[in-house]
Amino acid sequence: MAAVVDANVPVYEVTDANTRVIHVGSFGNLWRERLSSCDISLTDDAGHDQLLKEVDVAKELNCTLETVAELEMLCSVEELKCGTVEEGADPDFVPEDTDLVTLGIRKKVVERRKETLVFNRVCRQEMLRYEMEHHSVGKRPQSPTDFVEEGELLLTLNILYPLILFKSREYKPYQTLLVLGSQKLTELRDGLKCVSDLQIGGEFSSNPDMAPESICKDLFKSAFFYFEGVFYNDMRYPECRDLSRNTIEWAESRDRGYGKFQSAKMEDYTFNDLQIKIGYPYLYCHQGDCEHIVTVTDIRLIHHGDCLDRTLYPVQTRKRWFRTRKCYVCKLYTAKWVTNDDSLAPDDPCFFCDVCFRMMHYDTEGNKLGEFLAYPYVDPGTFN
Repeated sequence: MAAVVDANVPVYEVTDANTRVIHVGSFGNLWRERLSSCDISLTDDAGHDQLLKEVDVAKELNCTLETVAELEMLCSVEELKCGTVEEGADPDFVPEDTDLVTLGIRKKVVERRKETLVFNRVCRQEMLRYEMEHHSVGKRPQSPTDFVEEGELLLTLNILYPLILFKSREYKPYQTLLVLGSQKLTELRDGLKCVSDLQIGGEFSSNPDMAPESICKDLFKSAFFYFEGVFYNDMRYPECRDLSRNTIEWAESRDRGYGKFQSAKMEDYTFNDLQIKIGYPYLYCHQGDCEHIVTVTDIRLIHHGDCLDRTLYPVQTRKRWFRTRKCYVCKLYTAKWVTNDDSLAPDDPCFFCDVCFRMMHYDTEGNKLGEFLAYPYVDPGTFN
C-alpha cells in the first residue's frame, strides 16, 4: 500500500500502537478543505440526514429508495416490540411468566436492589458510567456565544494511573476526557481531578480539631504537560515554578541521546498548536512528583449530536471506580486519618475513621494518648 505523502495525515508506525508525529491544527484544516459545508454543519437537520442515509443504503444495496423505505419499516425497532407493550411502562418490571434467562437474571438484580438499603459497588459503578456517558450528549448552550464552532476538532484523551496487581504491573485509564482543539492546555489542566490535589499538608496529632488553611492544590500550583520534546509549564500564578528546569538542565549537561528539550507556557498554547502522535503516551506532572500518563486516542470533527456547549468542555465521559479504604477498627466507615509510629495501632501506617481515631487516641478531655503521628487522609474514593 502506498505511503501517504502529506505529513499532517496520521500513518501508523506500529499497528495498534501510535502514529507518526502530526500537527493537530493542520490535520483539522485538511478535513475542512475536503469536506463540504453540509458535512461539517452542526444543524440537526434530521430529514436531510435521513435522506442522505437512505440514498447511501440504496447505492450500497443497488436498489430503489422505495425498497429502502420498506426495509426500514420491516427492520425497525418498533417491529421488535410486543403488541401488548404499553406506553410509559416501567423498564424494570419483569413479568412472572417469562421464560427468558436474561430477564430472569434481571429480575433477581432488581429484587436484590430493593432489599438492600444501599447499592453495592457493582450497581454504583454501572449507574456512574451510564450517567457520565449520557450527561452531555446533545447538550445545547443557553447563550448563542457559547456554541461550538463548525469544523471544531474534538480530541479524546485517556488519563492513566499505575495499578499494581499481585505479580504484574499494568496501566489502566481512570479518566477519559473530550477536549476541543481550540481549548488551551490550562483548561485541561484545571479539568483533571487527582486525589493528591486534595491532600492536606501537616501533622495534626497534637490538635486534630485545628482546621487546615488550604489544600495542596492551593499551595502547589505548578504543573506541566510534556508533548514531543516540549514541556508546557503552568505559569499563570506568581508562585508557579518551572518543574521541567531540572530535567532540561540534566539533558543538556551532556549528550544523553534525548535531543534538546524546550520549555513553553501552558497558557499560551491550544491543542491545535500541538505536535503529537495519536496513541503515544505523554506526561502530566503536578504536585512536584505526581505523574500521570496522557494518551490522545482519537481526533475527529465535532458532530451535531455531540455536546455543543463550549463551557462544559473538557467533558468527562468515563471514570474508573476506586475502592475506598475502610477504617481498620470499625471496618465500616471510610478512613479520614492515617497514623505513623503509632503505639496503639496494629499496623504502620494505620487508617481510621474520625470517630474511631478520636476514641482510640484521646481521652475525654482531648488529651493525646500514647505516641503517634497523625495526618488527614483523603480517600481516592472521594471521586466516586
